[in-house]
Amino acid sequence: MNRRQVISSIVTRCRLKAGLQAATLLFSVGKWGEPVQVVAMSGNAQPDKLASFLAEEILRTIYGDDYRGCTVSPDEIAKIILKGLQQAQTRTNELVELYEKVVEAVDLLTTPPDPGKVTDPEQLRRLLSERLDGIHALTTKTIQTTALVRRAAKTDE
Repeated sequence: MNRRQVISSIVTRCRLKAGLQAATLLFSVGKWGEPVQVVAMSGNAQPDKLASFLAEEILRTIYGDDYRGCTVSPDEIAKIILKGLQQAQTRTNELVELYEKVVEAVDLLTTPPDPGKVTDPEQLRRLLSERLDGIHALTTKTIQTTALVRRAAKTDE
């Protein structure tokens, strides 16, 4: 069985037995690293259960159902997987937090002004210009931040 087949087999079993959400993870089998789409358990499941499940599936795929010849316990493999899942989840949480802040800022900048406060066309032009400048600054900073995150993720690989 080649590396692609091993990983595909693991992922297929995970999809069949696990649940609802998908995440891209990098699995290494020996010297091979392969990004794969993995279905996680439900949103309220504990990451250690998913790590244990994946560890068992990896060992079962490599050694067979009886683990004959395996000198490593599934718990040892699960610890490694759990660490990777936690790191990925931390990055995901940080990106979601950034996204929420950006959306909130754009919402504030795009909310129409109170009609009673802007009575002069020149005042409206200045206000819209300031808001567009704010949106431009926000998107520029977001682009820079996401580029940093991408570079950091590539160096982690």
